[in-house]
Amino acid sequence: MKYIDEYRTERLIRTLARKIKEEASQEYVFMEVCGGHTAAIHRFGIPSLLPGNINLLSGPGCPVCVTPLGFIDRAVALAMHEDVIITTFGDLIRVPGSVSSLEKEKVRGADVRIVFSALDALTLAANNKDKKIVFLGIGFETTAPGTAAALIKAKESGTDNFMVMCAHKIMPPAMEAIISDGTLINGFICPGHVATITGSNAFRFISEKYNLACVISGFEPADIMLAVYMLVQQINNRQFKTEIQYSRAVTDEGNLKAQRLMNEVFELSDAGWRGLGTIKSSGLKIREKYVMFDAENVFQINTEETDTSEDGTCLCGEVLRGRKKPPECRLFAKACTPENPLGACMVSGEGACNAFYKYKRNG
Repeated sequence: MKYIDEYRTERLIRTLARKIKEEASQEYVFMEVCGGHTAAIHRFGIPSLLPGNINLLSGPGCPVCVTPLGFIDRAVALAMHEDVIITTFGDLIRVPGSVSSLEKEKVRGADVRIVFSALDALTLAANNKDKKIVFLGIGFETTAPGTAAALIKAKESGTDNFMVMCAHKIMPPAMEAIISDGTLINGFICPGHVATITGSNAFRFISEKYNLACVISGFEPADIMLAVYMLVQQINNRQFKTEIQYSRAVTDEGNLKAQRLMNEVFELSDAGWRGLGTIKSSGLKIREKYVMFDAENVFQINTEETDTSEDGTCLCGEVLRGRKKPPECRLFAKACTPENPLGACMVSGEGACNAFYKYKRNG
């Protein structure tokens, strides 16, 4: 299959592994900030192909994982309204809030439904005029344009029983927060799917301001290995820049149409991130002209943020900051498993704990 098989060729991957070993002359720490990369890195056994002096860390790249407790608590409270149907991506229903989860409320009788997009939720609203349909908008720049398109269509069609509870976030401020937090890294494997929307220009400040290596990578094993090789070369040559490895999908400017949709519907706001706290100008807030579709405005939900960290026994927050790896948590693979997740990082297939559990539990 084009763009897949050719990036999984054993000969190519082993050649890249050899070149990385030849070039890697010091200690390197690289962080990926995309849940898709986290899953792919462990699924394909990338760490086993790298020399011991290259360490890969998972960052805040899983949108389900970084959604704060307060948002989950408010969504749970909203699900208790008899005239409300909550619509959400599948993983989010299992994320634990302070006292409950959407999955538990569904078992108790709340109408919580899994959808594949905001447009699916909008269609549900058109077919259920006696209900208020609330879509839980989570995710980064990759999913935000879809939510924006649904809100524009809702306004154009006059679908007044469709609303969005918005927790969309953007990635560059979180990456800067990781740097400011003091996490010791030499460079970033930048998020490929996000960059298809934002373009590489959104990440250039990292290399220019902080002298860190940045490579935007695809998701196949050869993509990731080549990205690591490019990062090593940047550091060895002390030429810090933002390079595009994923050139078959990413440009400097990004998807201008998607950016226009986002700018039409959203404005920047401070946002809470599980494990990282509040990050300035890292969230997307629904603009005033679309406020009639903002569920938190319509229902006047208590917006006081619950602490975005875990309760102290779960180390999901530390994992998201790159301070800990999943096996360092005493709950990992014992009390906390994908079947019984105690922290958000174990819920989603893009979460670091989930990926470690599936592919690296014993090693």
